[in-house]
Amino acid sequence: MRVVIAEDLALLRDGLSRLLRAHGFDVVAEVADPVALAAVLAGQPVDVAIVDVRMPPTFTNEGLVAAIEARSRRPGMPVVVLSQYVEQLYARELLLSGSEGIGYLLKDRVADVQTFVDAVRRVAAGGTVLDPKVVAALLSRPERREPIGRLTAREREVLALMAEGRSNAAIAAKLFVTDKAIDKHINNIFGKLDLPMDHDDNRRVLAVLRYLQNTAAPSP
Repeated sequence: MRVVIAEDLALLRDGLSRLLRAHGFDVVAEVADPVALAAVLAGQPVDVAIVDVRMPPTFTNEGLVAAIEARSRRPGMPVVVLSQYVEQLYARELLLSGSEGIGYLLKDRVADVQTFVDAVRRVAAGGTVLDPKVVAALLSRPERREPIGRLTAREREVLALMAEGRSNAAIAAKLFVTDKAIDKHINNIFGKLDLPMDHDDNRRVLAVLRYLQNTAAPSP
């Protein structure tokens, strides 16, 4: 699996490279700024990009903008964004760029090597992985707009776990309920968020995106 790493901190960049290579990834490039990242992505095939949100020159959102631009040029381009803190606006913007191949993780998650490696693989395969702290922050904002306001507290909890990429069985185990109960909650979520019946598994991601689309709009 071909990976490009975009991180301005040399020590972290080198650490990520060593970690990924040790787990069988082919790190094809290590860059320190969004311009170099764009050049790599334009010049060779890459299966997944790992990008720091804050990069030169202003250290605000350059990495995120580069990731979104990469996904606009190649729809579904798998990107794992790393951030030091939970930044709700950036997470929403990234998720609104599409429903496949997206990861948003806090940097301290890298310390859990297996979880991080699994997340990179899942995103490269087209999955969506959100750090639990990011999900908690996104779902904690007061929601005054429909349809997200229709969800019960339990349904919001299930939605948060769905956004982390957990299976129905894993959600049931986490909440100490039956698989059947989780199926019911998820069907209720789809119904309340006006997501029609479909065999596409991306409805799980679209449920999260529907919430983000509501909260991304300015308050009246």
